[in-house]
Amino acid sequence: MNVADSELIEGILQKEGFLQAESINDASAIFINTCAVRDHAEAKVHSRLGNFNRIKKEKPDVIIGMLGCMAQNLKDEILENKPYVDIVLGPDSYRKLPNLINNRLKDQKHIVDTKLSRFEVYDGLFPSRKEGINAWVSIMRGCDKFCTFCIVPFTRGRERSRSPESIVQEIEQAISNGFVEITLLGQNVNSYKFNGFDFTDLLLEVSKISGLERLRYTSPHPSDVNERLLQIMADTPNICNSIHFPLQAGSNKILKRMNRTYTKDHFLHYAQMIRDIIPGVGISTDIIVGFPGETEEDFQETLDVMDQIKFDSAFTFKYSSRPYTKAIEYDDHINEDIKQERLERLIELQKEHTLIRNQELVGETVKVLVEKESKKSDKYWSGRTDSNKWVIFEKGKVNVKEIIPVRITAAHGVTLRGQIEGN
Repeated sequence: MNVADSELIEGILQKEGFLQAESINDASAIFINTCAVRDHAEAKVHSRLGNFNRIKKEKPDVIIGMLGCMAQNLKDEILENKPYVDIVLGPDSYRKLPNLINNRLKDQKHIVDTKLSRFEVYDGLFPSRKEGINAWVSIMRGCDKFCTFCIVPFTRGRERSRSPESIVQEIEQAISNGFVEITLLGQNVNSYKFNGFDFTDLLLEVSKISGLERLRYTSPHPSDVNERLLQIMADTPNICNSIHFPLQAGSNKILKRMNRTYTKDHFLHYAQMIRDIIPGVGISTDIIVGFPGETEEDFQETLDVMDQIKFDSAFTFKYSSRPYTKAIEYDDHINEDIKQERLERLIELQKEHTLIRNQELVGETVKVLVEKESKKSDKYWSGRTDSNKWVIFEKGKVNVKEIIPVRITAAHGVTLRGQIEGN
């Protein structure tokens, strides 16, 4: 989402005649687009702003701006402790940026606009994208779920969806610019609704766009996954057979505390349905360890769910307290050492499961989208399967953006090795 928003901001500025500087030292305005989901991300932003301050001391006229969720969340602290930050804009105020820059050049006052909108979805604006394979397309903004650990509803506001027409128009432009894969984005992407048009309707509409080789989406909420969605994925060739299915925790007690609105049994039922309906599907997930009140028994339930499903991959986190959220008010927060120890055990188990899932593909022939040169050797390509697994293979006579059959010869951790069929 941050990448998509940054591309949107760049597109807004370019449309008004602003040019990208060759380097940060040449810039007359410097903006950092921020995330407030975890405190680690915030710490990195504070460090980066310190670097900007040094530039400001050498070039007092340079405009420093902070955009996005941290701007929404920490505007008072920024204004009080970082007076060198000239512009503070929340995620619903990007349209105003060109005028604010021009106003700041005339008037040296600090500019703050963090008002959240119930309507802003940035329809009619086109992101500035670098050449590539995949284009991120935001189809909705905000979130209505109010998980007790998550700051997103407070920094990005309530759910609102873009019109299907504007989404299709943006995707058509991306494809005309050479992109072959589209990933639809939303905080809860499958909560999309626009005048009776739901997420499954949108998937079908987008899948018909000429030149679209692959269609992905992230991140859905388990409560909004249904059989129709899975059947459409299985029946539509260019909708990829991969799904992000965020567990967060395996204990019903912790899930209830998190306000996740599903149970362990519900999650297991739909995970099995995903595997049954979509052949060769890849399932990724999110898991948080050390949520307030999580006992060793609760943690073992999370490991039990992992053992039953064997996710293909997982994004794993230690619980991080965020302001405004309900979870920060709990009295039974977990010791940092315990959180770290549980995280390490979780990661080790996921490594085992990833290897098991990858080894299932050895000997199979899969379709791979050639994406880039391998980091390890210029004699090899790197690309992804339909199920979102990375494969390394000798180049042969194929080019980037081609979808080719590759026979999988070996599995090493998260990466597969393969050979182009017929080579």
